[in-house]
Amino acid sequence: MPRRSDNGTHGLRHAGDDAFQLTVDYLKQETIDPLKGLGRFLSMGIAGSFFLAGGILLILIGVLRLLQTETGTALTGDWSWVPYAVVVILGIAVIGVAAWRITAGPGQQKLPAVVARREARETELQEGAS
Repeated sequence: MPRRSDNGTHGLRHAGDDAFQLTVDYLKQETIDPLKGLGRFLSMGIAGSFFLAGGILLILIGVLRLLQTETGTALTGDWSWVPYAVVVILGIAVIGVAAWRITAGPGQQKLPAVVARREARETELQEGAS
Protein backbone atom coordinates (compact mmCIF):
# COMPACT_ATOMS: atom_id res chain seq x y z
CA MET A 1 0.00 0.00 0.00
CA PRO A 2 1.40 3.42 -0.86
CA ARG A 3 2.55 5.46 2.02
CA ARG A 4 0.42 8.48 2.77
CA SER A 5 2.19 11.78 2.25
CA ASP A 6 1.86 14.82 4.42
CA ASN A 7 -0.43 16.63 1.97
CA GLY A 8 -2.83 13.62 1.60
CA THR A 9 -2.67 13.23 -2.20
CA HIS A 10 -2.21 9.48 -2.02
CA GLY A 11 -5.21 9.23 0.30
CA LEU A 12 -7.43 11.08 -2.17
CA ARG A 13 -6.30 8.94 -5.07
CA HIS A 14 -6.81 5.79 -3.00
CA ALA A 15 -10.34 6.95 -2.15
CA GLY A 16 -11.08 7.43 -5.84
CA ASP A 17 -9.80 3.95 -6.61
CA ASP A 18 -11.97 2.56 -3.82
CA ALA A 19 -15.03 4.37 -5.16
CA PHE A 20 -14.41 3.00 -8.65
CA GLN A 21 -13.93 -0.54 -7.34
CA LEU A 22 -17.05 -0.19 -5.19
CA THR A 23 -19.04 0.90 -8.27
CA VAL A 24 -17.74 -2.01 -10.32
CA ASP A 25 -18.52 -4.49 -7.54
CA TYR A 26 -22.00 -3.01 -7.13
CA LEU A 27 -22.75 -3.27 -10.85
CA LYS A 28 -21.59 -6.88 -10.90
CA GLN A 29 -23.72 -7.65 -7.87
CA GLU A 30 -26.83 -6.04 -9.30
CA THR A 31 -26.53 -7.28 -12.91
CA ILE A 32 -24.39 -10.36 -13.34
CA ASP A 33 -25.39 -12.25 -10.20
CA PRO A 34 -29.18 -11.94 -10.83
CA LEU A 35 -28.65 -13.01 -14.45
CA LYS A 36 -26.76 -16.09 -13.28
CA GLY A 37 -29.61 -16.92 -10.91
CA LEU A 38 -32.13 -16.36 -13.68
CA GLY A 39 -30.13 -18.61 -15.99
CA ARG A 40 -30.15 -21.42 -13.42
CA PHE A 41 -33.86 -20.93 -12.80
CA LEU A 42 -34.67 -21.03 -16.51
CA SER A 43 -32.43 -24.00 -17.26
CA MET A 44 -34.00 -26.06 -14.47
CA GLY A 45 -37.50 -24.98 -15.49
CA ILE A 46 -36.95 -25.85 -19.15
CA ALA A 47 -35.38 -29.20 -18.27
CA GLY A 48 -38.25 -29.95 -15.90
CA SER A 49 -40.86 -29.07 -18.50
CA PHE A 50 -39.21 -31.36 -21.07
CA PHE A 51 -39.09 -34.23 -18.60
CA LEU A 52 -42.69 -33.61 -17.56
CA ALA A 53 -43.84 -33.50 -21.19
CA GLY A 54 -41.94 -36.70 -21.95
CA GLY A 55 -43.46 -38.44 -18.93
CA ILE A 56 -46.99 -37.38 -19.87
CA LEU A 57 -46.38 -38.57 -23.44
CA LEU A 58 -45.22 -41.97 -22.16
CA ILE A 59 -48.27 -42.23 -19.90
CA LEU A 60 -50.60 -41.43 -22.81
CA ILE A 61 -48.89 -44.03 -25.01
CA GLY A 62 -49.21 -46.51 -22.13
CA VAL A 63 -52.94 -45.78 -21.87
CA LEU A 64 -53.26 -46.30 -25.63
CA ARG A 65 -51.46 -49.65 -25.48
CA LEU A 66 -53.55 -50.65 -22.44
CA LEU A 67 -56.78 -49.92 -24.28
CA GLN A 68 -55.59 -51.72 -27.41
CA THR A 69 -54.43 -54.89 -25.66
CA GLU A 70 -56.65 -55.31 -22.58
CA THR A 71 -60.04 -54.73 -24.18
CA GLY A 72 -59.83 -57.93 -26.20
CA THR A 73 -61.87 -57.84 -29.39
CA ALA A 74 -64.25 -55.11 -28.18
CA LEU A 75 -62.22 -52.29 -29.71
CA THR A 76 -61.11 -53.90 -32.95
CA GLY A 77 -62.34 -53.59 -36.50
CA ASP A 78 -64.68 -50.62 -36.91
CA TRP A 79 -64.07 -49.62 -33.28
CA SER A 80 -60.26 -49.47 -33.50
CA TRP A 81 -60.35 -45.66 -33.48
CA VAL A 82 -61.80 -45.49 -29.94
CA PRO A 83 -58.48 -45.95 -28.04
CA TYR A 84 -56.95 -43.14 -30.10
CA ALA A 85 -59.93 -40.88 -29.39
CA VAL A 86 -59.72 -41.63 -25.66
CA VAL A 87 -56.00 -40.76 -25.63
CA VAL A 88 -56.60 -37.54 -27.58
CA ILE A 89 -59.34 -36.54 -25.12
CA LEU A 90 -57.03 -37.32 -22.18
CA GLY A 91 -54.27 -35.23 -23.79
CA ILE A 92 -56.64 -32.31 -24.30
CA ALA A 93 -57.76 -32.66 -20.67
CA VAL A 94 -54.13 -32.49 -19.49
CA ILE A 95 -53.56 -29.37 -21.60
CA GLY A 96 -56.77 -27.84 -20.23
CA VAL A 97 -55.81 -28.50 -16.61
CA ALA A 98 -52.35 -27.01 -17.23
CA ALA A 99 -53.82 -23.89 -18.86
CA TRP A 100 -56.37 -23.54 -16.07
CA ARG A 101 -53.67 -23.76 -13.38
CA ILE A 102 -51.45 -21.27 -15.21
CA THR A 103 -54.22 -18.69 -15.50
CA ALA A 104 -55.51 -19.29 -11.94
CA GLY A 105 -52.07 -18.94 -10.36
CA PRO A 106 -50.68 -16.17 -8.16
CA GLY A 107 -50.62 -13.71 -11.05
CA GLN A 108 -54.40 -13.86 -11.36
CA GLN A 109 -54.77 -12.57 -7.79
CA LYS A 110 -52.69 -9.50 -8.66
CA LEU A 111 -54.56 -8.83 -11.90
CA PRO A 112 -57.42 -6.69 -10.48
CA ALA A 113 -54.91 -4.30 -8.86
CA VAL A 114 -52.94 -4.01 -12.10
CA VAL A 115 -56.09 -3.29 -14.12
CA ALA A 116 -57.23 -0.68 -11.56
CA ARG A 117 -53.85 1.10 -11.72
CA ARG A 118 -53.92 1.10 -15.52
CA GLU A 119 -57.45 2.53 -15.59
CA ALA A 120 -56.49 5.21 -13.04
CA ARG A 121 -53.47 6.19 -15.17
CA GLU A 122 -55.60 6.39 -18.31
CA THR A 123 -58.16 8.54 -16.48
CA GLU A 124 -55.40 10.89 -15.28
CA LEU A 125 -54.02 11.15 -18.81
CA GLN A 126 -57.46 11.94 -20.25
CA GLU A 127 -58.12 14.58 -17.58
CA GLY A 128 -54.69 16.08 -18.15
CA ALA A 129 -55.27 16.28 -21.92
CA SER A 130 -58.59 18.11 -21.48
